[in-house]
Amino acid sequence: MTTQSSTTTTPADPRPATAGPANTQPARFLLLGDSHAAPIGRAAKAAGIPFIGGPLGAGRDFNARFLDLRDGDLVFRKPEAQEYYRRFLDELGVAALGELGVPLVSTFGFNVHTFATTENWACYRLPDGDFAPGFLTSRLFEEILRAMARDALAFYRHARRLELRVLAVLPPQRVPAMSDPQVFSAAQRTIADTLAPLGVELVDLRARVTDQTGFQRRELCEADDPIHGNLAFGRLILADLLDRGL
Repeated sequence: MTTQSSTTTTPADPRPATAGPANTQPARFLLLGDSHAAPIGRAAKAAGIPFIGGPLGAGRDFNARFLDLRDGDLVFRKPEAQEYYRRFLDELGVAALGELGVPLVSTFGFNVHTFATTENWACYRLPDGDFAPGFLTSRLFEEILRAMARDALAFYRHARRLELRVLAVLPPQRVPAMSDPQVFSAAQRTIADTLAPLGVELVDLRARVTDQTGFQRRELCEADDPIHGNLAFGRLILADLLDRGL
């Protein structure tokens, strides 16, 4: 049965699951992303907002070497991700991304805690363990980040070349123990600063979801999970999307 919304059962589970009976309303957006997309889909489903899409897999799989461009359309290298992508387009009644008639919402490229894995940056630290002054705002750092996220950035560039309305959602402000908070913040800024000139709209709720520490408020965090936001966080994102006219 064709449905008008897809999401996952929990934010930590990246697999989209078809949601309920078909909604008679047309989908208001296409959601493509990693597991950070799950709370958005759950919030939309709970609110009765029709959409198509959901996570295509885990965030670590959608940074580099995950897609190709063939015949003017995207081809995801993982068969499962490609299957979901094609199913979502079919549900929207389009043959390719360029035919999309609704906004595209994505979390690709903002799985920044993986970029910030502490051991990735050991060779750039001074003997005292700190980074050299200015390193995290340097051209070298930005080039490294863009290389790490190259296919995610290519995804957005392709969508904008197709003149789609594209909205990229910044991640929950949560840094697991394996990651460096300074690199997390710098990586997030670098990806956002790269996308903005492309005309990608940034859904940035940092000022609304963080406490005095600069990290995600507890009531917006998925319980027993060091990375994801919960349904309440998804509702805030959805409200922002609706305020933008989606």
